[in-house]
Amino acid sequence: MLARRKPVLPALTINPAIAEGPSPTSEGASEANLVDLQKKLAELELDEQQKKRLEAFLTQKAKVGELKDDDFERISELGAGNGGVVTKVQHRPSGLIMARKLIHLEIKPAIRNQIIRELQVLHECNSPYIVGFYGAFYSDGEISICMEHMDGGSLDQVLKEAKRIPEEILGKVSIAVLRGLAYLREKHQIMHRDVKPSNILVNSRGEIKLCDFGVSGQLIDSMANSFVGTRSYMSPERLQGTHYSVQSDIWSMGLSLVELSIGRYPIPPPDAKELEAIFGRPMVDGIEGEPHSISPRPRPPGRPISGHGTDSRPAMAIFELLDYIVNEPPPKLPNGVFTQDFQEFVNKCLIKNPAERADLKMLMLLQELQAPDKHPRSGPPSPAPCPLPRAARPSQDLQHHYFVGFSHLPSLRLRTRQWALQHDT
Repeated sequence: MLARRKPVLPALTINPAIAEGPSPTSEGASEANLVDLQKKLAELELDEQQKKRLEAFLTQKAKVGELKDDDFERISELGAGNGGVVTKVQHRPSGLIMARKLIHLEIKPAIRNQIIRELQVLHECNSPYIVGFYGAFYSDGEISICMEHMDGGSLDQVLKEAKRIPEEILGKVSIAVLRGLAYLREKHQIMHRDVKPSNILVNSRGEIKLCDFGVSGQLIDSMANSFVGTRSYMSPERLQGTHYSVQSDIWSMGLSLVELSIGRYPIPPPDAKELEAIFGRPMVDGIEGEPHSISPRPRPPGRPISGHGTDSRPAMAIFELLDYIVNEPPPKLPNGVFTQDFQEFVNKCLIKNPAERADLKMLMLLQELQAPDKHPRSGPPSPAPCPLPRAARPSQDLQHHYFVGFSHLPSLRLRTRQWALQHDT
């Protein structure tokens, strides 16, 4: 059930194509509301660069006007998921490049109108950690959701090219996801409900943003059948059908971090042979240095073998995967590759009992956030803090291509577990 939401800001309400009449807006009213928006942005504690970028987006958005199907020119397909196809388009009247998600739903007019109304809350979601929203409308049996185009793509696409993402970068991803989740919860009282690598987007300016969060209960209900494929990121409590909260999003973030760290979906965990292929050396498990278990485990459904080509185990059926998530130990990062602080951070996200799992407040306390650099460093970021052979790492050129834009973001410094527990109130 969705929490109560604040009314939509009039200046940012773009009438969908199914609206009954034109919106009586004026240039003077638009300017007045932009001033009001600037005051709201001041409450978000953004740095000057973030403020300028967000204000520029909102200024462009105010000039877009009513969105109509005929005004879009398709450029290319960006991806598909959650029952919809996402395309890169140009909005001809404004010249803006957007990402347009098309969702085909066979529903009654009253239901589609309700979905469009519920989506309007996205107009209020203005944060550097949330993908910008231009508007939503219905046309020819499809609901269109028009969003900011993120030219770096999603992290699952980045992972396919880079094989693994360095811990240094994942620290910055963690910061962005936590701030995005905190913004949604504190400012709009909503959860994301679908945190996973494909819903974490990046761009060439180094920004990391969340997309595809569940603001429309009616849309979630209408698309219920399409969510089967994403259940592998759901928390144990969600899979069991019990009450869940933003703690469920924390689990999904932790699972995503493990996947991005090792290069493949982590349930069931890789065995010793696969880990050796991934990291280029024998791996140990536990504080005494025992080898990782090599007992055969089935592979998750719908997942190819790892990029290193060593996982030949049979695929799990979907019910076996869900049972594994609920009843087996949670995944973890292998020892000897990642810093202890990063391992501990991930472990806190993947505690199966949501009451014991770290919450947003605790995870934010676990970070010592430095202000973003006013003058971003040039060149590629530092290599991952992992003692890996050169051949086991993504190429420097590939790291530079995908990660150089992240260099201005604050680094992740994790405090000790004891400090966090002492300061958790």
